[in-house]
Amino acid sequence: MPLSYVHPYIPNSASEVRQAMLDAINATSVEELFADVPEALRVQGALDLPPALPVEQDLARHVADLLSRNASTDERTSFLGFGVYRHSVPAVVDEVIGRSEFLTAYAGEPYDDHGRFQALFEYQSLMGELLGMDVVNVPTYDGYQAAATAVAMAGRITGRRRVLQLSDPHPHKLDKVRDFVSGFLSVETIPTSASVANISALPASLDDDVAAVWIETPSVRGSIEENLSEISQLAHAAGAIVVVGTEPLLYGVLEPPAGLGADIVTGEIQSLGLHQWFGGARGGFIALHDDPQFVMELPSRLFGLASTSVPGELGFGDVAYERTSFALREEGKEWVGTAAALWGIAAGVYLALMGPRGMRDIGETILARTAYAQRRVAAIPGARLSDPALHFREFCVEFESASAVDVVAATRRAQIDAGVVLDERSLLICVTEMTTREEIDRLADAIAAALGDVDAQNGARQ
Repeated sequence: MPLSYVHPYIPNSASEVRQAMLDAINATSVEELFADVPEALRVQGALDLPPALPVEQDLARHVADLLSRNASTDERTSFLGFGVYRHSVPAVVDEVIGRSEFLTAYAGEPYDDHGRFQALFEYQSLMGELLGMDVVNVPTYDGYQAAATAVAMAGRITGRRRVLQLSDPHPHKLDKVRDFVSGFLSVETIPTSASVANISALPASLDDDVAAVWIETPSVRGSIEENLSEISQLAHAAGAIVVVGTEPLLYGVLEPPAGLGADIVTGEIQSLGLHQWFGGARGGFIALHDDPQFVMELPSRLFGLASTSVPGELGFGDVAYERTSFALREEGKEWVGTAAALWGIAAGVYLALMGPRGMRDIGETILARTAYAQRRVAAIPGARLSDPALHFREFCVEFESASAVDVVAATRRAQIDAGVVLDERSLLICVTEMTTREEIDRLADAIAAALGDVDAQNGARQ
């Protein structure tokens, strides 16, 4: 519907300005610009919006009221995870990324943006050390995009057309990857066994058209793949690339996938000093060995050290800039933006603060609290763990006779968000270093009470 007035927040909405713009491009109407959009997909009539709030303070009050309907994980006991996690964010992280030279440095070049380039170089170096890899990108939009890019890279490098997925990935991540590569790769899933890869089923699918074997560890259920080395050997023998999606907090404790045969390692940096923020500050990492064949297929920006015109002086600049879409434009292999660069700086500050000892401590803490929560919940009559694998941060509990939805509803009445419902009988529970032993005990007691109520109700019906 054409605007009949000048909108206060939409530029060029004055009728004479709009007409001048249409005349400049020889268009008769705004609708003509959308002629390729089917009529059935267009909004008919006005949008279903509430009355306008032209006064700023009224708009601020309205938005504040909407936000107040949410309850953050700082306000109630939460065991929610499933992709966005409540981890500790040191105050200095927020302080550093709130500085104007970082907060406003969306883009820039070496000659006018020294601080951001160096900060991201330090982030890449710290991530490389943590992951046992030589090359780490400036963060892409999120971990889902990082996985999709890695799989696409494997297809371009090998020239093959199949990808085998061996673990239980987050379903949204699987959808993202499939959508992203659907034009030139097919992604096939091999069902897991006890929540980890079914290695015995792998050889039969490893033909000479497999570009990549893709493993998520931890899986969506938090299970850690303990046979990654054997999987890598089988994949490499068939000429396939090993792509591993993972959680960086693990690698103060466990050996990184790079040491177990992974060629490309991806994941999400939200756990490294980034808030949940009702959906999360998100950023994806892609880590590689220093192999030119792989590096030149990486579409993301890389910052490295370079000598300057001053003898003995070093600066920070793009590495192999010519391979990026910034240089290649429409000929680029993949478009890459800079929207997550600030989160890379945040993760770099976090890693610098933690150091090797801090990363070991947080990894051990989460493993220990995950195991404690599993023991407490598994001891509840009517509840059992879904699998025997080693778990990090998340695990699945199955209820024998109760609905997972009913259990969640009962625990919420006790001001506890017990987890994410996976199916009718299954609940995904998440614990982090922020989860206390007392909170885990409260959760176990609340679940036990909920199951006891279900048993009482079933007995009454009989």
